[in-house]
Amino acid sequence: MMKLLRPALSVFFLLVLVTAVAYPLVVTGLAQWWFPGAAQGSLVTQDGQPCGSVLIGQTFTRAGYFQGRPSATADTPYNAPASSGSNLAVSNPALDDAVKQRVTALLQANPHADAPVPVELVTASASGLDPHISPAAALWQIPRVAEARHLPQAELRRLVDDNTTRPLLYFIGEPVVNVLKLNMALDARQKG
Repeated sequence: MMKLLRPALSVFFLLVLVTAVAYPLVVTGLAQWWFPGAAQGSLVTQDGQPCGSVLIGQTFTRAGYFQGRPSATADTPYNAPASSGSNLAVSNPALDDAVKQRVTALLQANPHADAPVPVELVTASASGLDPHISPAAALWQIPRVAEARHLPQAELRRLVDDNTTRPLLYFIGEPVVNVLKLNMALDARQKG
């Protein structure tokens, strides 16, 4: 019995050492070396302090800021540990009511908007954490932000364009705007 148990335990502990210790350390070390920003959570800093991550949306409620998609996470918006969609079907009246409330609130906050409310501003993403909106959704908010910040709309359009990430090879995916980065660029423009 011991003759069989000893090699089995030796292989077991060797595999645990390789797969649970060595491999994660090597992969983490390589990630830290090759992709230090991503390995640290893609944190964004302002004045030397972390203020968010480019991977997780944030709530912006003041009129002078662009707003992202609504968050479907429970209790606290953009709560990463509670990441989830609303799980409401298109046929669910609760989803319809939530969208109607969001549309009404957005139209009240954006009285100068001349186009229909972009869909991503009233529907949560599958994770409830999406940090991006379409350029069209950012452009739709320009009149409100321009009025609150006393900036020309043309300047804000340039800012949105400068902060638009184009798809890989211009055909894989859609252009997106990271709301946190856009708002930080807006703040930096106001300071400078």
